[in-house]
Amino acid sequence: MSKYVQQAKDQLRQEILSATAKAQAAQALPASELPDFTLEVPADRAHGDWAANAAMVSARAFHMAPRKIAEALAANIHLDDTFFSRCEIAGPGFLNFFYRPEFYTEVLRDVAKNGESYGRSSFGGGKRVLVEFVSANPTGPMHIGNARGGAIGDCLASVLDAAGYQVQREFYVNDAGNQVNKFGLSLEARYLQLYKGEDAVPFPEDGYHGADITEHAKNFAKINGDRYVNAPDPERRQALVDYALPLNIQGLQDDLLKYRIRYDNWFRESTLHQSGAVRRVIEQLKEHGATYEKDGALWFKGEPYGSEDFVLVRANGVPTYVVPDIAYHYNKLVTRSFDKAIDVLGADHHGYVPRLKGALQALGVDTSRLDVLLMQMVRLVRDGQVVKASKRSGNAITLVTLLDEVPVDAARFLFNMREPNSEMDFDLGLAVQQDSKNPVYYVQYAYARLCSLFRTMKEEGVELRDCTDEELALLTAPEEIELIHHLSAYTGEIIESAKDYDPARMTRYALTLATLFHKFYSACRIKGEESSLAAARLYLCSCVRTVLHNVLSLLKITAPESM
Repeated sequence: MSKYVQQAKDQLRQEILSATAKAQAAQALPASELPDFTLEVPADRAHGDWAANAAMVSARAFHMAPRKIAEALAANIHLDDTFFSRCEIAGPGFLNFFYRPEFYTEVLRDVAKNGESYGRSSFGGGKRVLVEFVSANPTGPMHIGNARGGAIGDCLASVLDAAGYQVQREFYVNDAGNQVNKFGLSLEARYLQLYKGEDAVPFPEDGYHGADITEHAKNFAKINGDRYVNAPDPERRQALVDYALPLNIQGLQDDLLKYRIRYDNWFRESTLHQSGAVRRVIEQLKEHGATYEKDGALWFKGEPYGSEDFVLVRANGVPTYVVPDIAYHYNKLVTRSFDKAIDVLGADHHGYVPRLKGALQALGVDTSRLDVLLMQMVRLVRDGQVVKASKRSGNAITLVTLLDEVPVDAARFLFNMREPNSEMDFDLGLAVQQDSKNPVYYVQYAYARLCSLFRTMKEEGVELRDCTDEELALLTAPEEIELIHHLSAYTGEIIESAKDYDPARMTRYALTLATLFHKFYSACRIKGEESSLAAARLYLCSCVRTVLHNVLSLLKITAPESM
């Protein structure tokens, strides 16, 4: 919200409290404490710009009908020194308040003054937040789920930054453990098949079948020939992994940069093993009495910590995959002391989260500092039909193949059209359409239309200029008021998006802003109007252009000046 929205809200709260005291002094209300009440924006603007439920929630405390309480409050509310012109009683006792014209003038001044920084706030108080997202296994290319997670995680980080948090983006590189072992076995099989034939070298049943594995093996052979064919198995596998894994990690970095995602940190799992952090976590859990042995394995005693029991160390002495993850999150919250850690994970991790939080709680970590955003699956759709592909066979649609077909702007916008916890269909046909049916095109067209308007007006000798308060007060058409009202809500939308971890609020905001502008543009002429009104409307258009540019920049989506 604009700072003036917060000022208006504060004014209302103070006036209602003051009116309560005045009504009690006049014995129109009993001398009881006014319960906490809410101020909210009505769904129907005909019911006012703000509504208060003070009379409704105080019925029991005052032993009066809400309508009677509302009448007593309304009689003692004085709005002369506020942004509000009047108060009305609605229904059983709601208090509805309406803005003065001066409010809308101040909002436009606020947008014009702050420009690119309009929308930013200090809500987060500078708290340090680490957002981890994508973190795809470096054993192969990123799939369509990573495309959604990348868009959501990156935009969420931007929203948190705009809301006043100190944000870092992090990719957790799983460069150790079972996945890498399987990667090595897959590479080894493809390498040996080059020299011994496919029939002579069986491929691991659960190996990686992607074409990238075969390509890595061929390129490794071009460099090393048959040098490793007769080498010991561990030496051969390690050589293959040492060759291919850095290439895959670099590929992940390059592909994510194409997707406009730049991380502050690439944190490698292997460093947790090398530093002894994994071993220390196991010892700490033992010291806290949170483990027990069964069938030769070390188990976590989960019930006291809201988790099921699970194996920490197998009977063969090898830690399970969750132990490095525990050490990693301990590193985030204790070693590096982030105030909050946010993970964007696939919905298949729903059983993993209680285990992780349970172990952290046993280590003395306040688990309210860890929030996990579980992202539901995404289906690719073309011409109304689901596009099927098998990850196991190596035919999964990757981030790269998606971006070969779909513009980055469309992918980032469409993947943020719905809340992370809802399933979504990604329409490949819609994503490439260049018409108003495509949401990102619709929003970008509004921006380009604004830019075209300013070019045309300049060619006709009309320049954007500052306006007097009297000129801005001419903006009274319903389409103008709705547009300014929406501009005033921008900062508040960012804050709510940050609070709810829902960057989809920003795409919805952008769509609504574009819609309101198109309505305004159709209903309110600029060219041919009296000069003062034309100048005021051009000033309004400049503010719309600023905010539209800001929200597109927040989403890392292009704001084209022509289309």
